[in-house]
Amino acid sequence: MGNRRFTYLLFSFALFFMAAISSCQKDSAVKSPDPSTTTVSADSTVLSSPNNFLAVSGTLKVKFNDSTYTFDAAADSIAFINVHSDDNSRYFGITAINKDHTMSFGISSAGFPYNNINRAIAGSQLIMSADTKQPALQLSLSRYSAPKSLGNINLIEYNSTKELAKGTFYTFMAKDDKANSPYYRVEGTFDLKLK
Repeated sequence: MGNRRFTYLLFSFALFFMAAISSCQKDSAVKSPDPSTTTVSADSTVLSSPNNFLAVSGTLKVKFNDSTYTFDAAADSIAFINVHSDDNSRYFGITAINKDHTMSFGISSAGFPYNNINRAIAGSQLIMSADTKQPALQLSLSRYSAPKSLGNINLIEYNSTKELAKGTFYTFMAKDDKANSPYYRVEGTFDLKLK
């Protein structure tokens, strides 16, 4: 179980790292990189992957409690990433950070992305803050949710002529990784485009 927790933490770090990099690219008005040459390298465990994309338009909506938070790719940074680790594990996911750097979100699943799949969640993280120095709320994947489910990501469309990625998700998150910690259901939709 400790190995699984490490994988969750590692992939959450990779998602957050990609969000920070894509945010810096968006903030400095750098053109989106050529998808055929984009790579990820967070540390020695994460290897290069040619299929990471920075969305140019579209939205990612995240519903938490009674509020819905929207990331808009025209202003915020939203990336669809594919990660291949040293142990030959493959993950795909979505990571986002708003232009004010006060909110970030990441979600991942094991395996390869393709059209019409419904996969279990492997990692998720939501960070909200009034300023960049101190997070006001930090949630991550909860192994202790009552239905004993980590959640699912439903990828309806992926890397087609019209869509980068389109689908829905839900996951269960908590403030810490303890059995008696309250957990929250976080759900949402994404409709991301390269044009």
